[in-house]
Amino acid sequence: MAFDFLVPIKDRVLAFSELLPPQALGKNIFKHTEKKGLPVFANATVAIFGVLESRNGFEKKPERLNIDEIRIQLYRLMSGNWNSTILDIGDIEEGDTVEDTYFVVKEVVAGLLEENIIPIIIGATQDITFPTYRAFDNIRDMVNLVSIDSRFDFGEDEELISSHSYMSKIITDKPNNLFNFSNIGYQSYFNAQEEIDLMERLFFDAYRLGDIAANIELAEPVLRSSHIVSLDLRAIRASEMGSFNNFSPNGFTGREICAIARYAGISDKVSLFGIYEGENSSQAFQMIAQIIWYFIEGISFRIKEFPSSKSEDFTKFTVPTDTEELVFYKSHITERWWVEVPSILPEHTKTNSVALLPCTEEDYLDACNQKIPERWFKAYRKGFN
Repeated sequence: MAFDFLVPIKDRVLAFSELLPPQALGKNIFKHTEKKGLPVFANATVAIFGVLESRNGFEKKPERLNIDEIRIQLYRLMSGNWNSTILDIGDIEEGDTVEDTYFVVKEVVAGLLEENIIPIIIGATQDITFPTYRAFDNIRDMVNLVSIDSRFDFGEDEELISSHSYMSKIITDKPNNLFNFSNIGYQSYFNAQEEIDLMERLFFDAYRLGDIAANIELAEPVLRSSHIVSLDLRAIRASEMGSFNNFSPNGFTGREICAIARYAGISDKVSLFGIYEGENSSQAFQMIAQIIWYFIEGISFRIKEFPSSKSEDFTKFTVPTDTEELVFYKSHITERWWVEVPSILPEHTKTNSVALLPCTEEDYLDACNQKIPERWFKAYRKGFN
């Protein structure tokens, strides 16, 4: 069984957690230890584990990611007013081959998903996103993936899978279960024009760093429809991470990335959160710990909503335009917005229903001004191609 490959948490981390006050996370996380084994999975909300595989990193790592130090920084944070049951199930070490590691990651993630547990992965390199995507093969027919990254990571066709080309593998690998890919925070000077054009041709969504930084709420509807969230920490500016080797002077601030992580947690569709490409510095350890804290905080505020004109919790708006009649819904509880889009998804076509695409109030106002929202147009084109 894949869970047998998980390495227990180190004794020094466990000893540190024993000295913490009762309100600290370290006192409220159920841990995988050498003495007691894996914690009970029943009724767990999230399971944290590390992946130390880095052989497919685009930049070779000079040293192993110190996940123990990340744990220490996470454990010392205070618990929120949460109902979440949190597990820390240890680490996956490098296998004999990279493919062996990928197989174990895939099986561990699939096992957690089958238990309705959300995996939080701390990975050395972002190519680990690929086996986490493959873990959904027998869980969901179609998957939406959001990457928070300064690059699209398509790479070259002839390249082997790496942390800069894993998306090419996801797009071409069979079976192809990827319905939509969205990027949050790309920086144009890191991406070839051919990659930007490919995003357009495939009707994928991409949001520049400047646009998200100017209005962080643009990230919320993107994350609301996602199943997998993959965060490349190099999307955060170097000064925030306390590391300058592989990080850029431009990127998200700590406050912005924590807000995005919270949006990911609030989304009731997000089933996996991966954090990759960390560096060994005190500041980076604290940043990763706080990102995880905000993701778990978001989970505690999840509200399952399904817009309907028959529900008193929603208002339906019908907006006629020159070419289409768009139907929007607004929640009175969360003030979130959706718009109807024709769908090719089997669960919608079988019931003769439409898909509900998360959107913003600005999209509604654009439609009122006879401007079709770009996110609606891409979803519509994807449904008929």
